[in-house]
Amino acid sequence: MSRSSRTISRRAFVRSAVAIGGASALAACLDRESGDEPPQGVPPEELETLPDRQHAWTAFERTDEHGNSVAPEHHVCLHLEYVGDGPTPAERERVEAAFETLERAYERGSDGLLFTVCYGPSYFERFDEPLPDSVALPEPRALSPIESPEFDAYDAIIHLASDRGSVILSAEEALTGDLDEVNGVDVADTLAGIFDIAERRTGFIGPGLPAENQEGIRGIPDSEPVSEDAPLFMGFKSGFKKNQASEDRVTIQEGPFAGGTTTHLSWIRLSLNQWYEQDSREIRERKMFCPAHADEGRIEGAGDNLGDSSQVEDCAERTLEDAHEHGMVGHAQKSARAREDGEPIILRRDFNSTDDGEAGLHFLSHQRNIEDFVATREAMTGSDIADQSAIGPVTNNGIQQYMTVLRRANYLVPPRQHRSLPTPDPDAIDL
Repeated sequence: MSRSSRTISRRAFVRSAVAIGGASALAACLDRESGDEPPQGVPPEELETLPDRQHAWTAFERTDEHGNSVAPEHHVCLHLEYVGDGPTPAERERVEAAFETLERAYERGSDGLLFTVCYGPSYFERFDEPLPDSVALPEPRALSPIESPEFDAYDAIIHLASDRGSVILSAEEALTGDLDEVNGVDVADTLAGIFDIAERRTGFIGPGLPAENQEGIRGIPDSEPVSEDAPLFMGFKSGFKKNQASEDRVTIQEGPFAGGTTTHLSWIRLSLNQWYEQDSREIRERKMFCPAHADEGRIEGAGDNLGDSSQVEDCAERTLEDAHEHGMVGHAQKSARAREDGEPIILRRDFNSTDDGEAGLHFLSHQRNIEDFVATREAMTGSDIADQSAIGPVTNNGIQQYMTVLRRANYLVPPRQHRSLPTPDPDAIDL
Protein backbone atom coordinates (compact mmCIF):
# COMPACT_ATOMS: atom_id res chain seq x y z
CA MET A 1 0.00 0.00 0.00
CA SER A 2 1.36 3.42 -0.95
CA ARG A 3 1.87 6.18 1.59
CA SER A 4 -1.03 8.08 -0.05
CA SER A 5 -3.35 5.07 0.26
CA ARG A 6 -2.45 4.60 3.92
CA THR A 7 -3.22 8.27 4.57
CA ILE A 8 -6.60 8.10 2.87
CA SER A 9 -7.49 4.87 4.72
CA ARG A 10 -6.63 6.51 8.04
CA ARG A 11 -8.82 9.49 7.18
CA ALA A 12 -11.70 7.20 6.25
CA PHE A 13 -11.32 5.36 9.56
CA VAL A 14 -11.34 8.65 11.44
CA ARG A 15 -14.44 9.74 9.53
CA SER A 16 -16.21 6.56 10.66
CA ALA A 17 -15.15 7.15 14.26
CA VAL A 18 -16.49 10.71 14.16
CA ALA A 19 -19.79 9.44 12.76
CA ILE A 20 -20.13 6.86 15.56
CA GLY A 21 -19.07 9.13 18.43
CA GLY A 22 -18.54 8.21 22.07
CA ALA A 23 -15.61 7.12 24.22
CA SER A 24 -14.74 3.98 22.24
CA ALA A 25 -14.69 5.90 18.97
CA LEU A 26 -12.49 8.54 20.57
CA ALA A 27 -10.02 5.92 21.79
CA ALA A 28 -9.83 4.33 18.34
CA CYS A 29 -9.45 7.73 16.71
CA LEU A 30 -6.63 8.74 19.04
CA ASP A 31 -4.83 5.51 18.17
CA ARG A 32 -5.05 6.18 14.41
CA GLU A 33 -4.16 9.86 14.75
CA SER A 34 -1.15 9.24 17.00
CA GLY A 35 1.70 11.66 16.40
CA ASP A 36 1.99 15.35 17.13
CA GLU A 37 -0.40 16.58 19.80
CA PRO A 38 -2.92 19.18 18.63
CA PRO A 39 -1.81 22.72 19.43
CA GLN A 40 -3.19 24.16 22.64
CA GLY A 41 -5.33 27.26 22.69
CA VAL A 42 -4.94 30.48 24.63
CA PRO A 43 -4.40 30.82 28.39
CA PRO A 44 -7.31 32.19 30.45
CA GLU A 45 -5.89 35.73 30.54
CA GLU A 46 -5.85 35.85 26.72
CA LEU A 47 -9.37 34.61 25.99
CA GLU A 48 -10.49 38.17 25.32
CA THR A 49 -8.07 38.34 22.39
CA LEU A 50 -10.14 35.83 20.41
CA PRO A 51 -12.43 37.21 17.66
CA ASP A 52 -15.85 38.35 18.83
CA ARG A 53 -17.31 36.87 15.65
CA GLN A 54 -17.92 33.19 16.25
CA HIS A 55 -18.03 32.70 12.48
CA ALA A 56 -14.59 34.26 11.97
CA TRP A 57 -13.01 31.08 10.61
CA THR A 58 -11.43 32.17 7.33
CA ALA A 59 -8.22 33.58 8.80
CA PHE A 60 -7.73 30.35 10.78
CA GLU A 61 -8.30 27.86 7.96
CA ARG A 62 -5.72 26.53 5.55
CA THR A 63 -5.70 27.92 2.00
CA ASP A 64 -4.88 26.29 -1.32
CA GLU A 65 -2.57 27.59 -4.02
CA HIS A 66 -5.32 29.88 -5.35
CA GLY A 67 -6.14 31.47 -2.01
CA ASN A 68 -9.36 29.49 -1.49
CA SER A 69 -10.13 28.56 2.11
CA VAL A 70 -9.74 24.83 2.70
CA ALA A 71 -12.53 23.64 5.00
CA PRO A 72 -11.67 21.42 7.97
CA GLU A 73 -12.07 17.76 7.04
CA HIS A 74 -14.34 16.56 9.86
CA HIS A 75 -17.59 18.06 11.14
CA VAL A 76 -20.19 17.36 13.84
CA CYS A 77 -23.38 19.31 14.50
CA LEU A 78 -24.73 18.68 18.00
CA HIS A 79 -28.44 19.49 18.14
CA LEU A 80 -29.42 20.56 21.63
CA GLU A 81 -32.52 20.82 23.78
CA TYR A 82 -32.42 23.24 26.70
CA VAL A 83 -33.42 21.40 29.91
CA GLY A 84 -32.28 23.94 32.50
CA ASP A 85 -34.20 26.16 34.87
CA GLY A 86 -34.03 29.61 33.41
CA PRO A 87 -31.82 30.37 31.76
CA THR A 88 -30.16 31.60 34.95
CA PRO A 89 -26.92 33.54 35.56
CA ALA A 90 -25.40 30.43 37.12
CA GLU A 91 -26.23 28.40 34.02
CA ARG A 92 -24.71 31.05 31.78
CA GLU A 93 -21.49 30.94 33.78
CA ARG A 94 -21.36 27.15 33.48
CA VAL A 95 -22.01 27.17 29.74
CA GLU A 96 -19.40 29.86 29.13
CA ALA A 97 -16.86 27.94 31.21
CA ALA A 98 -17.51 24.87 29.07
CA PHE A 99 -16.89 26.79 25.85
CA GLU A 100 -13.82 28.53 27.25
CA THR A 101 -12.41 25.12 28.17
CA LEU A 102 -12.37 24.24 24.47
CA GLU A 103 -10.70 27.54 23.58
CA ARG A 104 -7.98 26.95 26.15
CA ALA A 105 -7.53 23.33 25.11
CA TYR A 106 -7.31 23.81 21.33
CA GLU A 107 -5.82 26.44 19.09
CA ARG A 108 -8.41 28.18 16.96
CA GLY A 109 -7.99 26.70 13.51
CA SER A 110 -8.24 23.64 11.29
CA ASP A 111 -5.40 21.82 13.07
CA GLY A 112 -7.06 22.62 16.39
CA LEU A 113 -10.77 23.39 16.68
CA LEU A 114 -13.29 25.75 15.11
CA PHE A 115 -16.81 25.94 16.51
CA THR A 116 -19.95 28.04 16.52
CA VAL A 117 -22.86 28.07 18.97
CA CYS A 118 -26.24 28.86 17.40
CA TYR A 119 -29.78 29.34 18.77
CA GLY A 120 -33.07 28.58 17.05
CA PRO A 121 -36.45 30.33 17.12
CA SER A 122 -37.73 27.79 19.67
CA TYR A 123 -35.06 28.86 22.15
CA PHE A 124 -36.09 32.52 22.00
CA GLU A 125 -39.82 31.73 22.28
CA ARG A 126 -39.39 31.18 26.03
CA PHE A 127 -38.75 34.90 26.59
CA ASP A 128 -41.45 37.55 26.88
CA GLU A 129 -39.60 40.11 24.77
CA PRO A 130 -39.00 39.61 21.04
CA LEU A 131 -35.66 39.63 19.27
CA PRO A 132 -34.54 43.14 18.24
CA ASP A 133 -35.46 44.53 14.83
CA SER A 134 -31.83 44.17 13.76
CA VAL A 135 -32.24 40.36 13.82
CA ALA A 136 -34.66 38.44 11.61
CA LEU A 137 -34.93 34.79 12.66
CA PRO A 138 -37.96 33.28 10.91
CA GLU A 139 -39.16 29.73 11.29
CA PRO A 140 -37.91 27.55 8.41
CA ARG A 141 -40.24 26.88 5.49
CA ALA A 142 -40.34 25.04 2.19
CA LEU A 143 -38.48 27.03 -0.42
CA SER A 144 -39.64 25.46 -3.66
CA PRO A 145 -42.85 23.87 -4.98
CA ILE A 146 -41.14 20.47 -5.22
CA GLU A 147 -39.89 20.10 -1.64
CA SER A 148 -41.63 19.06 1.56
CA PRO A 149 -38.96 18.98 4.28
CA GLU A 150 -39.46 18.51 7.98
CA PHE A 151 -38.53 21.54 10.08
CA ASP A 152 -36.17 21.26 13.01
CA ALA A 153 -37.20 22.88 16.26
CA TYR A 154 -34.06 22.42 18.33
CA ASP A 155 -33.09 25.08 20.84
CA ALA A 156 -29.47 25.24 19.75
CA ILE A 157 -26.72 23.61 17.74
CA ILE A 158 -22.96 23.49 18.18
CA HIS A 159 -21.00 23.09 14.95
CA LEU A 160 -17.58 21.53 15.61
CA ALA A 161 -14.95 21.33 12.85
CA SER A 162 -11.34 20.17 12.70
CA ASP A 163 -8.86 18.31 10.52
CA ARG A 164 -8.45 15.96 13.49
CA GLY A 165 -11.36 13.70 14.30
CA SER A 166 -10.00 13.10 17.80
CA VAL A 167 -10.27 16.83 18.52
CA ILE A 168 -13.96 16.91 17.63
CA LEU A 169 -14.72 13.79 19.66
CA SER A 170 -12.71 15.05 22.64
CA ALA A 171 -14.50 18.40 22.51
CA GLU A 172 -17.86 16.64 22.45
CA GLU A 173 -16.92 14.39 25.38
CA ALA A 174 -15.71 17.41 27.35
CA LEU A 175 -18.95 19.34 26.71
CA THR A 176 -21.08 16.42 27.88
CA GLY A 177 -19.04 15.79 31.03
CA ASP A 178 -17.37 12.55 29.97
CA LEU A 179 -13.80 13.90 30.18
CA ASP A 180 -12.07 15.57 33.11
CA GLU A 181 -9.16 16.79 31.01
CA VAL A 182 -8.90 17.69 27.34
CA ASN A 183 -5.57 18.18 25.57
CA GLY A 184 -3.84 18.89 28.88
CA VAL A 185 -6.45 21.38 30.11
CA ASP A 186 -8.78 20.67 33.04
CA VAL A 187 -12.45 20.74 32.07
CA ALA A 188 -13.85 23.73 33.97
CA ASP A 189 -17.52 22.88 33.43
CA THR A 190 -19.93 21.09 31.11
CA LEU A 191 -23.37 21.39 29.51
CA ALA A 192 -24.74 18.51 31.61
CA GLY A 193 -28.12 19.34 33.16
CA ILE A 194 -28.46 22.42 30.96
CA PHE A 195 -28.52 20.99 27.45
CA ASP A 196 -29.30 17.48 26.25
CA ILE A 197 -27.92 16.30 22.93
CA ALA A 198 -31.01 15.37 20.95
CA GLU A 199 -29.28 14.53 17.66
CA ARG A 200 -25.80 14.30 16.13
CA ARG A 201 -25.16 15.03 12.46
CA THR A 202 -21.73 14.32 11.07
CA GLY A 203 -19.81 14.74 7.88
CA PHE A 204 -16.62 15.39 5.99
CA ILE A 205 -15.13 17.32 3.08
CA GLY A 206 -11.83 17.07 1.23
CA PRO A 207 -10.16 15.26 -1.67
CA GLY A 208 -10.20 11.51 -1.14
CA LEU A 209 -12.74 11.38 1.68
CA PRO A 210 -15.88 11.00 -0.50
CA ALA A 211 -14.15 8.30 -2.59
CA GLU A 212 -13.06 6.41 0.52
CA ASN A 213 -16.59 6.53 1.96
CA GLN A 214 -18.76 5.67 -1.04
CA GLU A 215 -18.78 1.88 -0.66
CA GLY A 216 -22.15 0.46 0.38
CA ILE A 217 -23.77 3.89 0.72
CA ARG A 218 -27.30 4.33 -0.57
CA GLY A 219 -27.54 6.91 -3.32
CA ILE A 220 -24.18 6.09 -4.94
CA PRO A 221 -23.78 3.37 -7.61
CA ASP A 222 -22.02 0.12 -6.65
CA SER A 223 -19.38 0.97 -9.26
CA GLU A 224 -17.96 3.47 -6.73
CA PRO A 225 -17.59 6.27 -9.28
CA VAL A 226 -16.47 9.14 -7.05
CA SER A 227 -12.91 10.04 -8.04
CA GLU A 228 -10.11 10.40 -5.50
CA ASP A 229 -9.52 14.06 -6.34
CA ALA A 230 -13.14 14.99 -5.58
CA PRO A 231 -13.77 16.81 -2.27
CA LEU A 232 -17.55 16.15 -2.46
CA PHE A 233 -19.73 13.24 -3.57
CA MET A 234 -20.86 14.95 -6.78
CA GLY A 235 -17.28 15.04 -8.02
CA PHE A 236 -16.58 18.77 -8.23
CA LYS A 237 -14.97 21.42 -6.09
CA SER A 238 -17.04 24.14 -4.42
CA GLY A 239 -16.31 27.02 -2.07
CA PHE A 240 -14.28 29.09 -4.51
CA LYS A 241 -13.14 32.32 -2.85
CA LYS A 242 -14.94 34.60 -5.30
CA ASN A 243 -18.14 32.57 -5.02
CA GLN A 244 -18.31 33.08 -1.27
CA ALA A 245 -19.61 36.08 0.63
CA SER A 246 -17.02 37.64 2.90
CA GLU A 247 -17.38 37.32 6.65
CA ASP A 248 -18.00 41.07 6.73
CA ARG A 249 -20.90 40.68 4.28
CA VAL A 250 -22.65 38.07 6.43
CA THR A 251 -22.12 39.84 9.77
CA ILE A 252 -25.02 41.57 11.56
CA GLN A 253 -24.14 45.26 11.73
CA GLU A 254 -26.43 46.77 14.35
CA GLY A 255 -28.12 46.08 17.66
CA PRO A 256 -27.13 43.88 20.59
CA PHE A 257 -26.20 40.99 18.28
CA ALA A 258 -23.87 43.08 16.10
CA GLY A 259 -20.90 40.92 15.22
CA GLY A 260 -23.07 37.83 14.94
CA THR A 261 -24.64 36.18 11.91
CA THR A 262 -27.38 33.71 11.03
CA THR A 263 -27.07 30.06 10.02
CA HIS A 264 -29.27 28.04 7.71
CA LEU A 265 -28.87 24.27 7.93
CA SER A 266 -30.45 21.84 5.48
CA TRP A 267 -30.06 18.06 5.38
CA ILE A 268 -30.16 16.99 1.74
CA ARG A 269 -30.33 13.43 0.41
CA LEU A 270 -28.22 12.78 -2.70
CA SER A 271 -29.41 10.30 -5.36
CA LEU A 272 -26.46 9.91 -7.72
CA ASN A 273 -27.18 6.74 -9.72
CA GLN A 274 -28.24 8.62 -12.85
CA TRP A 275 -25.60 11.30 -12.21
CA TYR A 276 -22.82 8.76 -12.59
CA GLU A 277 -24.30 5.88 -14.60
CA GLN A 278 -26.38 7.70 -17.24
CA ASP A 279 -25.13 11.28 -17.41
CA SER A 280 -21.84 11.77 -19.26
CA ARG A 281 -19.02 13.85 -17.86
CA GLU A 282 -20.05 16.61 -20.28
CA ILE A 283 -23.63 16.58 -18.99
CA ARG A 284 -22.41 16.70 -15.38
CA GLU A 285 -20.30 19.75 -16.16
CA ARG A 286 -23.25 21.45 -17.86
CA LYS A 287 -25.56 20.75 -14.92
CA MET A 288 -23.10 21.65 -12.17
CA PHE A 289 -21.58 24.77 -13.76
CA CYS A 290 -23.08 25.87 -17.09
CA PRO A 291 -23.17 24.71 -20.74
CA ALA A 292 -20.26 26.97 -21.72
CA HIS A 293 -17.91 25.25 -19.28
CA ALA A 294 -18.49 21.92 -21.01
CA ASP A 295 -18.41 23.36 -24.54
CA GLU A 296 -15.11 25.15 -23.91
CA GLY A 297 -13.45 22.41 -21.86
CA ARG A 298 -12.86 24.72 -18.91
CA ILE A 299 -12.87 22.07 -16.16
CA GLU A 300 -10.12 19.59 -15.36
CA GLY A 301 -10.82 16.88 -12.80
CA ALA A 302 -12.72 18.26 -9.84
CA GLY A 303 -12.21 21.84 -11.04
CA ASP A 304 -9.15 22.95 -9.10
CA ASN A 305 -7.79 24.48 -12.31
CA LEU A 306 -10.56 27.11 -12.20
CA GLY A 307 -8.56 28.97 -9.55
CA ASP A 308 -10.45 31.15 -7.09
CA SER A 309 -13.74 31.33 -9.00
CA SER A 310 -16.19 28.95 -10.66
CA GLN A 311 -16.09 31.42 -13.57
CA VAL A 312 -19.85 31.50 -14.09
CA GLU A 313 -20.27 35.28 -14.06
CA ASP A 314 -20.82 35.40 -17.82
CA CYS A 315 -23.02 32.29 -17.67
CA ALA A 316 -25.34 33.85 -15.08
CA GLU A 317 -26.31 36.61 -17.48
CA ARG A 318 -27.39 34.12 -20.12
CA THR A 319 -29.24 31.58 -17.97
CA LEU A 320 -32.57 31.94 -19.80
CA GLU A 321 -30.79 32.03 -23.15
CA ASP A 322 -29.00 28.75 -22.28
CA ALA A 323 -32.33 27.20 -21.31
CA HIS A 324 -33.71 28.00 -24.77
CA GLU A 325 -30.55 27.16 -26.72
CA HIS A 326 -29.27 24.10 -24.85
CA GLY A 327 -32.40 22.87 -23.04
CA MET A 328 -30.33 22.84 -19.85
CA VAL A 329 -28.94 25.25 -17.26
CA GLY A 330 -26.29 24.88 -14.58
CA HIS A 331 -26.52 24.97 -10.82
CA ALA A 332 -23.72 27.51 -10.37
CA GLN A 333 -24.94 29.84 -13.09
CA LYS A 334 -28.42 29.99 -11.59
CA SER A 335 -27.14 30.58 -8.05
CA ALA A 336 -24.87 33.42 -9.22
CA ARG A 337 -27.96 35.44 -10.18
CA ALA A 338 -28.54 36.16 -6.48
CA ARG A 339 -25.44 38.32 -6.14
CA GLU A 340 -25.63 41.96 -5.09
CA ASP A 341 -23.29 44.40 -6.84
CA GLY A 342 -21.57 41.35 -8.27
CA GLU A 343 -20.83 39.86 -4.83
CA PRO A 344 -22.25 36.65 -3.27
CA ILE A 345 -24.50 37.14 -0.25
CA ILE A 346 -24.08 33.82 1.60
CA LEU A 347 -21.01 32.08 3.01
CA ARG A 348 -21.21 28.30 2.54
CA ARG A 349 -19.65 25.89 5.01
CA ASP A 350 -21.43 22.71 3.94
CA PHE A 351 -20.08 19.15 3.98
CA ASN A 352 -20.97 15.65 2.80
CA SER A 353 -22.38 12.96 5.06
CA THR A 354 -23.17 9.26 5.28
CA ASP A 355 -25.60 9.71 8.18
CA ASP A 356 -28.29 7.01 8.14
CA GLY A 357 -26.19 5.05 5.62
CA GLU A 358 -26.99 7.26 2.64
CA ALA A 359 -25.16 9.89 0.65
CA GLY A 360 -26.08 13.31 1.92
CA LEU A 361 -25.14 16.94 2.16
CA HIS A 362 -25.47 19.04 5.28
CA PHE A 363 -25.82 22.45 3.65
CA LEU A 364 -24.70 25.01 6.21
CA SER A 365 -24.52 28.67 5.28
CA HIS A 366 -24.01 31.96 7.09
CA GLN A 367 -25.73 35.15 5.99
CA ARG A 368 -26.56 38.51 7.55
CA ASN A 369 -30.26 37.79 7.14
CA ILE A 370 -32.01 34.49 6.46
CA GLU A 371 -33.69 36.19 3.49
CA ASP A 372 -30.28 36.30 1.80
CA PHE A 373 -30.26 32.51 1.88
CA VAL A 374 -33.85 32.41 0.63
CA ALA A 375 -32.95 34.67 -2.30
CA THR A 376 -29.98 32.48 -3.19
CA ARG A 377 -32.06 29.32 -2.93
CA GLU A 378 -34.80 30.79 -5.13
CA ALA A 379 -32.22 31.71 -7.77
CA MET A 380 -30.83 28.18 -7.61
CA THR A 381 -34.31 26.65 -7.85
CA GLY A 382 -34.82 28.47 -11.14
CA SER A 383 -38.61 28.38 -11.17
CA ASP A 384 -38.58 31.57 -13.23
CA ILE A 385 -36.42 29.88 -15.88
CA ALA A 386 -38.61 26.78 -15.91
CA ASP A 387 -41.70 28.96 -16.40
CA GLN A 388 -40.16 30.62 -19.46
CA SER A 389 -38.53 27.63 -21.15
CA ALA A 390 -38.77 23.91 -21.85
CA ILE A 391 -36.65 22.82 -18.89
CA GLY A 392 -38.58 21.23 -16.04
CA PRO A 393 -38.83 22.13 -12.38
CA VAL A 394 -36.09 19.55 -11.79
CA THR A 395 -35.16 17.95 -15.12
CA ASN A 396 -32.18 19.65 -16.81
CA ASN A 397 -32.53 22.36 -14.18
CA GLY A 398 -29.09 22.30 -12.59
CA ILE A 399 -28.66 19.49 -10.05
CA GLN A 400 -32.12 19.59 -8.51
CA GLN A 401 -33.20 16.13 -9.66
CA TYR A 402 -30.37 14.57 -7.63
CA MET A 403 -31.22 16.31 -4.35
CA THR A 404 -34.08 15.91 -1.86
CA VAL A 405 -34.30 18.32 1.07
CA LEU A 406 -35.13 16.29 4.17
CA ARG A 407 -34.89 18.93 6.90
CA ARG A 408 -34.47 22.70 7.25
CA ALA A 409 -33.59 24.96 10.18
CA ASN A 410 -32.64 28.57 10.89
CA TYR A 411 -30.42 29.80 13.73
CA LEU A 412 -28.93 32.96 15.18
CA VAL A 413 -25.17 32.90 15.83
CA PRO A 414 -24.58 35.54 18.53
CA PRO A 415 -21.22 37.27 18.87
CA ARG A 416 -18.89 35.39 21.16
CA GLN A 417 -19.66 37.62 24.16
CA HIS A 418 -23.34 36.61 24.00
CA ARG A 419 -23.02 32.94 22.97
CA SER A 420 -23.97 31.45 26.36
CA LEU A 421 -27.75 31.31 26.81
CA PRO A 422 -28.53 34.80 25.51
CA THR A 423 -31.79 36.65 26.02
CA PRO A 424 -33.28 38.82 23.25
CA ASP A 425 -31.57 41.74 25.08
CA PRO A 426 -28.18 40.21 25.88
CA ASP A 427 -26.55 43.53 26.76
CA ALA A 428 -28.60 43.45 29.95
CA ILE A 429 -26.91 40.20 31.04
CA ASP A 430 -23.92 40.27 33.31
CA LEU A 431 -21.86 37.10 33.01
